[in-house]
Amino acid sequence: MTELVIHVQRPEDWAETMSIHVWDARPSGFSTHWPGLPMEPRGDGWFSIRLPGVQVARLVIHDGQGRQTQDLLRASNGWLTAGGTWVEDGPPAAHAMESSRPAVTRASRIDHSPRPVEERTDFREETIYFLLTTRFYDGDPSNSFFCRDRIQFDAQGQPIDPHWRGDFKGLIQQLDYIRDLGFTAIWITPPVENRSGLDYHGYHAYDWTRIDPRLESPDATYQDLIDAAHAKGIKIIQDVVVNHSCQYGIRGQVHIDHLPTKYYVPQGSEQGRVDHGPYQGNLGNYAWLGRDDIDNPVAPAWYRERQGTDPEGREPLVDPKTGETVPKPGYQPGRFFGIDPADLDPAWYHQEGFICGGDWESAHPLQNKHLAGDCIDLATERQNVKDYLIGAIKRYLDMGVDALRIDTVKHVERDNLLEYVNAWKAHKPGLFVFGENLVKGYGWGDLGGGDNGPSQIRPWWYTRLGHDPRDPLAGGDSGFPQLDFGLFSTFRDTVSRGTYAGTAQILSMDWIYGDVTQLVTFLQNHDVGPDNDFKYRFQGEQWMAAAAYNLIWTLRGIPCLYYGEEIEFMKGAPQDVEGERDTLAHTGRAYFGDHLEPGRIEQTQSHPLYRHIQRLNLIRRGIPALQKAPVTEVREWGGGMSFIRAHADSGSCAAVGLAIGQDQQIEIQGVRPGLYRDAVSGREIQSGGHLSVHVKANSAAIYVLDGPGKIGEDGPYLR
Repeated sequence: MTELVIHVQRPEDWAETMSIHVWDARPSGFSTHWPGLPMEPRGDGWFSIRLPGVQVARLVIHDGQGRQTQDLLRASNGWLTAGGTWVEDGPPAAHAMESSRPAVTRASRIDHSPRPVEERTDFREETIYFLLTTRFYDGDPSNSFFCRDRIQFDAQGQPIDPHWRGDFKGLIQQLDYIRDLGFTAIWITPPVENRSGLDYHGYHAYDWTRIDPRLESPDATYQDLIDAAHAKGIKIIQDVVVNHSCQYGIRGQVHIDHLPTKYYVPQGSEQGRVDHGPYQGNLGNYAWLGRDDIDNPVAPAWYRERQGTDPEGREPLVDPKTGETVPKPGYQPGRFFGIDPADLDPAWYHQEGFICGGDWESAHPLQNKHLAGDCIDLATERQNVKDYLIGAIKRYLDMGVDALRIDTVKHVERDNLLEYVNAWKAHKPGLFVFGENLVKGYGWGDLGGGDNGPSQIRPWWYTRLGHDPRDPLAGGDSGFPQLDFGLFSTFRDTVSRGTYAGTAQILSMDWIYGDVTQLVTFLQNHDVGPDNDFKYRFQGEQWMAAAAYNLIWTLRGIPCLYYGEEIEFMKGAPQDVEGERDTLAHTGRAYFGDHLEPGRIEQTQSHPLYRHIQRLNLIRRGIPALQKAPVTEVREWGGGMSFIRAHADSGSCAAVGLAIGQDQQIEIQGVRPGLYRDAVSGREIQSGGHLSVHVKANSAAIYVLDGPGKIGEDGPYLR
């Protein structure tokens, strides 16, 4: 018979009796009413209880006199020592009376380990850490690589900071860092093989069936990363590009006509004299013996003949398109690096030119023209394209990838894109898939709100199945939630100015989404931030960022943090290169690994925002309502906000009050009657339908019905 057996050692300063409060138990759904069930004394300070029919449970141990553990999670039998350590093979006499303090009261003693990956089937339970793999942490310098563009040089003219710097080995080494911060899922940029002059980010795919070798090491493959993450209870979200390929085509499928890069000579130079960091002699790939950029077996015979020969690019080559001979200084850069849309293979690509001007707010050009010279628009409606992309990604799902993020959503017509999404979900039932539909504004489309684009290219449209651009309820939930660019866009005018005023307006439109609780919420990412026309890393005061995180972590949706936010990394820097001479080191995509080295990691983990986000993750993990419930009873008045989140399935109910800029006395109406405990302060209030709470500036009150009480330690922004 299935049962969960819990043994707990009584701390010295606790009362003589102990009880256990249980909720969200699986598979039975068993829960108790506070104060829960009495535990049976077993001698030597140990107490035990058996929970029949339970495999996994959330629980709190207490003595009925105000002393209690934090919210705990248990998926197997175990012994909890007085010092807050779980032991699997007790009773552990060696651990007896480690501490007289109640178990798990300090952040250093909090068990940050989430439940096993396979037991977490609702992605709303997760919080996401988003990183550019190549810019996070370098575990294997031997696979570092300089892209052809934007090389940084030191004062002596030596190339530094390779674009492909971080890798899977480095990420594996830093999984504990991410887990300690409290995140349970990592979203990585596309890991498939890329080709372009600046392809470190992964969005210029060349071969969807292969992992880029510049990310892997012999002892740190993609499979190794997935397995290592799962062993620590962390899920992997793979970023997927459906809309476009790189400008060189797709290995083994289609070739895009151009000349080998090694034959390009800039105007005023000559072959063999190119001096560009590691690209000595010519601009062909310096890491390949043949100095070419591609190895496509479907390229023309004349192209393939040069792949392994003439690495110096000196043997004359006749351009079959013009009849001219290269190398030739200044000869048509477009023949090496660009495309002619009219020459593209219509079986694989659209041929309608490049997006420009008013095209950005019109569905047809967005979905049938090319995004950029290195993002060539695939004919996603064709069966051969579907078969290739769907089949390629299924392999990674079979390897254990837990979720997918889809890039450039609005550039693929919704029903067409859902063919891909639904095929992957059918292959792996329960798969969570979300999309990126970038909009700088509310994103309501034909519903108004000052939007100058139609609904068909807005986020809400992709979460629905209907075809009426003015009626979201014309169709049900598509099962394809989106990044919440609407909420993000309000931050420019709210938290960036030290106010919550206007937040309620965006929340009033939550009904337009298929399932608003599955949206992925964020303050910034690799493309956008809420300042300076949405182009820069958040540059507001630290307390403003903390207030934004308080909102994101207590509001509906799945919180997502962009790497480095936890220490205000590259604060105020442009998210991507801007000027002609900019390099990555001066942008929001700078290398983060220096902050994770042994000499600096303690400083990194002591940052106020690191500790703040760590506690928010801990609180959210312990309160099902904060993970899964919609938002009701919303009030906001600039300096503060309040709302209620009640989750019917679990019975979890939280009343939230937020303050920004200064202290607030907040009145929360419409709460269920009962005893509420604040997860921030530990205070208790008996409510008959109303709560009156005092919230300190830039902090939060999270009163939970029959809740566990205070979770984590006070900091400057949660106290």
